[in-house]
Amino acid sequence: MHYEEWERAVPRAITGDILWKVQVYRLGLFAADIGWSDVTTLAQDRRTQGLSSQLYQALGSISANIAEGYSRASGKDRARFYEYALGSAMEARDWYYKGRHVLDEQVIAHRIDLIAQIIRLLLVMIPDQRSHYLKEDSESYNASDD
Repeated sequence: MHYEEWERAVPRAITGDILWKVQVYRLGLFAADIGWSDVTTLAQDRRTQGLSSQLYQALGSISANIAEGYSRASGKDRARFYEYALGSAMEARDWYYKGRHVLDEQVIAHRIDLIAQIIRLLLVMIPDQRSHYLKEDSESYNASDD
């Protein structure tokens, strides 16, 4: 399934939410949705049954942690949950790599590319959130020379 096709099928209850505007959240949801078939395939091979549940958990955790972080009031709190999402994305990439012997080569290439895109976005967002805090300009406390 292509991203554009998937996006058109997402219910209005999700696309109408302010969180839908966050690109990395949309990509995380997409990864979890398309990963479902990958998890099913991995679960059918006895060698990768355990791997399948790990992949399922990691993929679901990406968008869940982004949503949780988005709801936080401070940049520091948001960054913490975005870091959890980053860890889950890196874990999912690792599980996909380990499942490459069972899944189709094109599927692996697409999924790893998608996860890498999520990782890149989170690596930009996390430091940005860490430095995001309300701060008054110290100049406003200095006596003016007027």
